[in-house]
Amino acid sequence: MHLPLLPLETFRPLWSDPGLHVVLNCEQVLAVSTEAAHAGVRIGMRRGGVAAIAPDAVLHQRDPAKEHEAIDSIAMAMLQYTPEVAHTAESSLVLDVTASLRAFGGRLALVRLVRASIAALGFTARIGTAPTAQGAWLLSRYAANRQISKWRRSIKLATLGRRLDALSFMVLPDTRPYQQWFEGIGCQTLADVKRLPRAGLQRRTNKSVLDALDRAYGQGHELFEWVQVPLTFTAKLELPDRIDYAETVLFAARRLILQMTGWLVAQQLAVSRFVLLLEHERGRMAIEPTSVEIVLAEPAWHESHLVRLLKERLGRMELVAPVIGLRLTAAHVEPMLPPTLSLFPEPSGSPADFNRLIELLTARLGPESVLVPAPVADHRPERCNSWRSAAETVKTGFRLPEDLVRPFMLLDKPIALLLREHRPFYGAPLRLISESERIETGWDDGALAVRDYFVAESVEGACYWIYRERADQEAHWYLHGFFA
Repeated sequence: MHLPLLPLETFRPLWSDPGLHVVLNCEQVLAVSTEAAHAGVRIGMRRGGVAAIAPDAVLHQRDPAKEHEAIDSIAMAMLQYTPEVAHTAESSLVLDVTASLRAFGGRLALVRLVRASIAALGFTARIGTAPTAQGAWLLSRYAANRQISKWRRSIKLATLGRRLDALSFMVLPDTRPYQQWFEGIGCQTLADVKRLPRAGLQRRTNKSVLDALDRAYGQGHELFEWVQVPLTFTAKLELPDRIDYAETVLFAARRLILQMTGWLVAQQLAVSRFVLLLEHERGRMAIEPTSVEIVLAEPAWHESHLVRLLKERLGRMELVAPVIGLRLTAAHVEPMLPPTLSLFPEPSGSPADFNRLIELLTARLGPESVLVPAPVADHRPERCNSWRSAAETVKTGFRLPEDLVRPFMLLDKPIALLLREHRPFYGAPLRLISESERIETGWDDGALAVRDYFVAESVEGACYWIYRERADQEAHWYLHGFFA
């Protein structure tokens, strides 16, 4: 099944504000806003006629380069739904979603997802579904009013044929050069053209007319040149106006993340680090771009998760200057691994849930505020018990023996304890409740440690980690850690 979509004229966002707006292709009117149409401006008029009828109209010159860039960005975002995306006539895209329907919950659910993604990019779309790409394109392009909006959806070839028969023959680009001849012989719809003798129709027109009819009705082969994704991802976006607040950047940055999501899915990759550059002034008053780097604890490719991390990071920023452009780069990617699901999921969540929590806290609080244990291969607790930023992916192979009992929280500097009745004293006499853990190391680096560690309990039931220094003749006791 094909799902061609037509972004509703890529120049339409130019008049998001109400008023008299007219789009020109050179000197000819190409599109008008509702207010301009009420004022009498019509498609096909010249610039001078518009100035005479509506002198207050805002004239926009069509920019094919920007339109092509917009269509390319939509095509890149659509790759997250199917790898078979192709450009077709009149700034349209065709998606072959035959293999994607079950993965996204069916045809209607997939259409809703596609429509939402295009809306996030700043466009609206007319979407048609049909067994043939040409037929779906005709339904999406020309079955536009609400009374026949259901005509845009067709599953069976027979249903598609009946709906195409009711359309004007002018919907096919190949028949438009022969408009006068078709009207002269009484043809009005595609059904009328289809009933003509094929040999005579080919002699009077062109073989492309027959080919277009066959493709639309499912009687001919359809060949497309699918969009090829680059090996690396970098996308940029020029903003229509200056942005003074970091939180406002997120709306525009989401468009770039949608494109990156499509690229990741098409390449079967997951991103573990991406960088968003906030571009400021250029030229003689140039300001160095601000770099926003997001490091993930676990590679991901879901748009909602990536947007959430970026939102937390931007919420903590203060811009040094207004932003005029954005550039997003997938700095480090890894092969996409499918999730491993157990028969009975853990009630506390999966490791992926924990990693997403670490990523969210890091983005919200900063990498210096979220730490994870990183033990060092040293028996001295003050050196073994080290921490690293959760954003770092450094892994160590050192593990303490499982039979050792050590607290999670250590003091930066051990506290000397008093002795009362030959027992260590910390607010109250302490009672030793464990066997000793003997440490004798450090002779190689000049920091000799000769200690016996014990778990001690107070009269209130609190547990402490204390040690006895054995370097001197007289025993000295120290408090080194607390048990929860």
